[in-house]
This record gives sequence, C-alpha cells and structure tokens, in this order.
Amino acid sequence: MPIILSSFNFNALLLSSLVTITLIFLTSPTQCALQHQGFTTNLIQRDSPLSPLYNPSLNKWDTLRMSLDRSKSRINRLISTSLLSSPNDIHSQVKPASGEYVMEVSFGTPPVAQFGIVDTGSDLIWTQCLPCVECYKQDIPIFNPTKSSSYKVLPCGSKACKYLDPSQGSCSSKGTCSYSYKYGDTSHTLGDVATETLTFKSQQNDNTTSFSRVAFGCGHNNVGSFQEDGSGLIGLGGGPLSLVSQLSPSIGRKFSYCLIPFSQEGNITSQINFGTSGEVSGHGVVSTPLVKKSPNTFYFLTLEGISVGKNRLVFSKRSSISSVDYEVDEGNIIIDSGTTLTFLPTDFFDDLVNALGQAIQGRPVEDPFGTLQLCYQDDEHLNIPNITAHFTGADVQLMPVNTFIKVSEDVVCFAMVAADNVALFGNIAQGNYLVGYDLEEGKVSFKPADCTKGN
Repeated sequence: MPIILSSFNFNALLLSSLVTITLIFLTSPTQCALQHQGFTTNLIQRDSPLSPLYNPSLNKWDTLRMSLDRSKSRINRLISTSLLSSPNDIHSQVKPASGEYVMEVSFGTPPVAQFGIVDTGSDLIWTQCLPCVECYKQDIPIFNPTKSSSYKVLPCGSKACKYLDPSQGSCSSKGTCSYSYKYGDTSHTLGDVATETLTFKSQQNDNTTSFSRVAFGCGHNNVGSFQEDGSGLIGLGGGPLSLVSQLSPSIGRKFSYCLIPFSQEGNITSQINFGTSGEVSGHGVVSTPLVKKSPNTFYFLTLEGISVGKNRLVFSKRSSISSVDYEVDEGNIIIDSGTTLTFLPTDFFDDLVNALGQAIQGRPVEDPFGTLQLCYQDDEHLNIPNITAHFTGADVQLMPVNTFIKVSEDVVCFAMVAADNVALFGNIAQGNYLVGYDLEEGKVSFKPADCTKGN
C-alpha cells in the first residue's frame, strides 16, 4: 500500500513578527470573575473548505508552489535579523489553511468576527482597520473601530506602547502610540496601538467568552503577500503583547493545541485550548523544559538528537554520529506553530537524510519543484519508517505523516530542510499531538492524540 499523504501550503513561514515582549494585567474577563480557568476554540487549516481563506480557483499544486516560495521568506527573515543572535475554561476552534492555521476572534462592542493567523513565533495581535490608507483585499468586512464603543487608542506612555521595540513603536503628533511591523518579503502592517474587547466562541456550543482592554494593532496600512482569507495575526509568543501573556490573569499562561495532520482531508477543524483546558496530562505525556533565551517571543527547546531506527544522530550544527564527549547546546531549536516545515542545521540535516535514505525502501525521484530533498515515488513499494526526536526528557515519535508530504499525485518528499543559523520544529511534525505550553512551569508537553476527534 502506498503511504497516503496530502499536499499542503507553506504560507505560514512568512508571518512571524519581530516583537520581543510580554504583557501582564492589560485584560480582564467581562463575563465573570474567571481565575485560571479556560476555554477552547477551533483552529482552521488555511486551505480547508471551512477556512475563510479557501480559494477554490487554485489547484493544490499551485498553492503548494506559492507556499514553498513563502517558506523561504520566513526563514530568510529570521536569519537576516538579530532575532536569534542572543533569540476559566475557554475553548475555540482552529481551522487549517495552506500550512497555516486561522482562528476566529471577534473584536469590539458589538463584536465583529475576524480571522487571524495563529502564530507562536510572534507576539503582536493585529487586524486590518478602517479607514484604510492602503489595505489588502479581505473577504470579510474590515473592522471599523468607530462603530465599537469599547475601542480606545493608547497614549505613548502606556505599558503596551513601551513594550514595543523602538524600531517598531513610535509616538504620533497626537500623542498616541503607533506601530510598524515589516516582514522578510517586504510585506508590512502599520497602524495604531489600541485596546479592545475580544470575544471567543466556544468549540462545544454557541457560548462566548469576552476579555476587555486587550492591546492590539489596528492596521490602517497593510501591504504585501497577506491572504484575503485572513484579517491579521494572533500572536501566541512568549512576549508581553501576545494573547497568552495578556490573558494570563485568567488562563494562568497555559495553552495547548491539537493539529490535524496534513494527510487529513475534509471539513475537520483542529482545536486550541487556553487555561485549565490547555493543561496536558495523562498516559503517554512527555515534557521538555522551555529554555529562556532572547528574544522571549520564541519558545526554545533543546533537541538532543534524532533516531532513525537504532541509528541515533546527535543534534549539532557541526553534526556528530556519536554523542561521546559532545555537549548539546541548550535551547538549540524553536518550536513554532506558524512554520510548516522543520528546519535543521545543514550538516545534521545531511546526516539525517543519509540515514533515512538507507532505511527507506522505495524508488527515489526528484522534487518537481526542485526545493525539497529525499523524494520518492508514492507506490505500494514505499516504506517510510518512524523516526524519534529526542528532546531533553521527552522522546517524540514522528510518524510518516509528520515527516513526509505529498508534492504531486505520485511523489512524496521529506518535510524537513536545511538552514544555517536557525533550527525550527514546524507544525507538520506536530500533527496528531496535543502540544501544551505551560509558561508558569516552563515546559512544553507532547501527548499522542487523534486530533480529528478533538482533545
């Protein structure tokens, strides 16, 4: 039987902000006195028919090609900046989309639904706002702050404004706070830093949970390769302006998600959980420490090695087959929900490809896009083994669906690539795991799960 893997997009590799901050006590729940409780909502994969970003006019191979190009932009931005030089129960649904996941969040009073790309590699929450100096086309109505009774532009002396990096925040002639974010492919978003009420819809029913005075970017000038199916970005990073940090009084700085694998087709959503709903426990859970490094936006883990069968490769930029007399650097890889592929140092990647090439039974072919290595004809002779990622204290088994993707009707390729100066554990590798972030305890947990059935 052939290995069945679906194609997907890599657009998510583009959108990762440069903020390095962490907000506390800017929000308060408006429904009731929530204290370290939780909620769950849907995550929607970008290319899913359920996604507001779904474009039926594009075939899956065209979309894949576009995503591969965007993936290069994201990794190049990380390498070319100084980011890595020193780097109550609420439930909501998340929908998959072209390698990215979007989440519905309503802004304002009365609430207006918007769809933001979920990204653990950035902090700032932003959405397009009227009036537009220049805005990209958006399928749903752009948020109009003049129609919200809870909208408030923040002064330059506010905490949120001070959390912005000097290169990203400024003071307007009116004494209000402005932000400016630029991305690696020349895309940018500029606007006002404001506070607003955010409302989340429950995954199980139509109940909602609202939080007031959440700081966000109200973007009046947004240009570049943003997709019209999304309104902006929901930053889940470790910095002060992220959604997780701002809601921390109510959710205890805990969240988790369960991403459906890209081999899964149909109208199925992933889930993201906050607060007590975001706790990961039970049989099969393994946990690894979060390593504190700069910038605090990113979630750094320590990858000690990867095994192919009994062949264990020690993780190193210089690569080593043996662990004898070799000390692994702490915090050597970033876990990122907004990156589809996994990026590894070139020497280590080459050793891993060689080990997989010796273990896989199948007919090697070339990637039709000329981008990915280690590709095979997808037929009954193909046999892809499981591999194991060895994080400190946590061995995470990666099934074929976590490591190979279908790039054409009859070709599958290894979903990891080489990159110097940065290592990222992407969302393909995280599929069918309940991945939990406990920022109070300083750990990330993995629990095997069938994410198509919820968590």
